[in-house]
Amino acid sequence: MKLNIIETGKFKLDGGAMFGVVPKRMWQKMHPADENNLCTWQMRCLLIEDENRKILIDTGFGNKQDERFRSHFYPHDNISFEDNFASVGLTKEDITDVILTHFHFDHVGGALEYDDKGNIQPTFPNAKYWTNKIHYNWAYNANAREAASYLKENFVPLLDMGILEFIDIEEGISFSKNISLSFVNGHTEAMMIPYIHLPSGNTLIYCADLIPSHHHIPLPYIMAYDMKPLEVLKEKQMLHEKALDGKHFLFFEHDLDVSCGYLSKTENGKVIYGGSTQLNSIY
Repeated sequence: MKLNIIETGKFKLDGGAMFGVVPKRMWQKMHPADENNLCTWQMRCLLIEDENRKILIDTGFGNKQDERFRSHFYPHDNISFEDNFASVGLTKEDITDVILTHFHFDHVGGALEYDDKGNIQPTFPNAKYWTNKIHYNWAYNANAREAASYLKENFVPLLDMGILEFIDIEEGISFSKNISLSFVNGHTEAMMIPYIHLPSGNTLIYCADLIPSHHHIPLPYIMAYDMKPLEVLKEKQMLHEKALDGKHFLFFEHDLDVSCGYLSKTENGKVIYGGSTQLNSIY
């Protein structure tokens, strides 16, 4: 098994929305905002070479959206998949599977692209794309609060092209020999959390938007974007319990500086960020 971090670029989101009820005077010290109260975040994916499969988790913002849409989020420092994959000796054609944790635009936008004639096509032409029916239906019939994040051009063509596969939701479902999936419903309905079981005996948890950065590890740090904040609270508590054994590590999709880290507990029992680690140190 090989793991490679794929950083597709950065974008900006409102700091208050990202930290919810936590006062700005507290989160500003950790993640400073600009003059418009916007904080910069990474869009970080994970490439897993597992036996004969090359699996990509999430796809970033992509380049299909028009300038008006992009102006709300200031995407910048973009890195193409061609350049990312070339650095590890692969091409987009080598990808066999794409796990889409959920269909918010900053996670699924790069799944499709325009060809030279302006026709939409899969970014990874030989890949199967994976979601689940509950989430697909939730995104397709988006509520008013989430509708701006669920752009149908990002995911409906995948189904129309016959390359979108649905995973049955079961507790601890096995995606492959070394990857299992869990499902959470606080951020959005049936978001998938991949657990990558490494040869070393350690497990890397791809946190998606359950814990988007190491700043969001404390329980009260819940985004205003989350549909069910009390559900997120329970889901984070469950993840904390799993990840305190010294063998589970967290992958942060949106953290500006930290890609992978671990948890620790204070003397009074509070779960906190324990520090960062390198992927090659936990294989």
